Amino acid sequence: MKPQPAASDTDTATPSSLRDRIQLLVAQGRRADCLDLAFAEGFSADDANWLSHLTSEAMRSRDLWLAGEYAYLLALLRWGSPWHAAMKQRGPLAPADVFLSCGKLQHDIEQFLYLQSKGVLGAEFSQVVDACRSIADELASKGMHGQVPLDDDARQAIGHVYNRIVHLCDAPRVSGGALSQSWRSAVVERRYVEAVPGLVVIDDFLTDDALASLRRFCIESTVWSGNRYAHGRLGAFLFDGFNCPLLLQIAEELRERLPHVIGDYPLRQLWGFKNAPHLPGNSTTHADFAAVNVNIWITPTEANLDPGSGGLIVHDVDAPLDWNFDMYNSSPELIQFFLQQQAARSVTIPYRANRAIIFNSDLFHATAEVRFRPEYENRRVNVTMLYGERTDDVHHREVSRRRELVAPAEPSRAWRSQAFALARRRRA
Repeated sequence: MKPQPAASDTDTATPSSLRDRIQLLVAQGRRADCLDLAFAEGFSADDANWLSHLTSEAMRSRDLWLAGEYAYLLALLRWGSPWHAAMKQRGPLAPADVFLSCGKLQHDIEQFLYLQSKGVLGAEFSQVVDACRSIADELASKGMHGQVPLDDDARQAIGHVYNRIVHLCDAPRVSGGALSQSWRSAVVERRYVEAVPGLVVIDDFLTDDALASLRRFCIESTVWSGNRYAHGRLGAFLFDGFNCPLLLQIAEELRERLPHVIGDYPLRQLWGFKNAPHLPGNSTTHADFAAVNVNIWITPTEANLDPGSGGLIVHDVDAPLDWNFDMYNSSPELIQFFLQQQAARSVTIPYRANRAIIFNSDLFHATAEVRFRPEYENRRVNVTMLYGERTDDVHHREVSRRRELVAPAEPSRAWRSQAFALARRRRA
């Protein structure tokens, strides 16, 4: 954690512009004063874009504490609600375009009820839950399961909470480190570098304290605003509130523990995905823009109804460097055609709680079929950290388009070894 200078009443006297004063307050760790200043002086959409730029710049400079402070301020200004303590009964300054979906509404109903059961939200949210149910039933009756613009009636009923930060669960840094000492960094690095496509699996990835805190953050925090995905799948992103000191601690420690895999790569993106109880297999095939992808599974293993599935499918084919983001990330028909053309083979890594998969982000991958228990707290959640740019990958710059894979053996308690391997006869 970055040490903060002492603050005084005259700290903001010298800087003249709103942006200068906000930067000074952020550097001093004065979040509440930042929000007060932004509301008092008419923070604009352009200013929000400026904050987004500062967050990205801090990430590129590897100052994750600063990035987290800017991202926190940005998220509350965009998505805050009167229910969040830091907002002092104020709503967001410039609400973004908001879309309804049956999957998002069902998730929110379950989350609000869960938070009520824990005493986090009061009885007043029962009316919100009823309104969400009514809107979801109406959309379902019309067969409208995708995104639908938030109309005036829905805005009046739930606009003050829908896709808003009602609650952020506290998830501070954990003493003694967030990454478990049960796995050996040198072994993991060697396996990753030597595996030509680039993939290694680690069990018991986080300490017990870090895992428990991260679970609470993901279950309780109302930051799951990304609902453009099929099958009720929701995303949460750093710039929109998926941000806490523990997540940034994990990202920092990964660079320290794996200097030959992550090293100088900056953290480029941080997100979480939460699934409905069922997700069809191979419905999310894509590649990512980064050099290294770290994917962490945090829902209890017992929630998974199919121990052989629920995890990750990784193909031995990488996205061509001349493909743009939409081609390798959002074009399922093109990707499937390409995989067939390249005679791609794959390995399936079954779901286990506290398992991390570190792999070359260029490799096409997909979530395996998900069949989890229906209770809200059993929804499958994964956390993803992306480091570096795909063009800067120094370990697996060019992956052969045709390789034979073997499924990894059942892991030891501490870590799982190389998942990709060339067949012995091919080596000969």
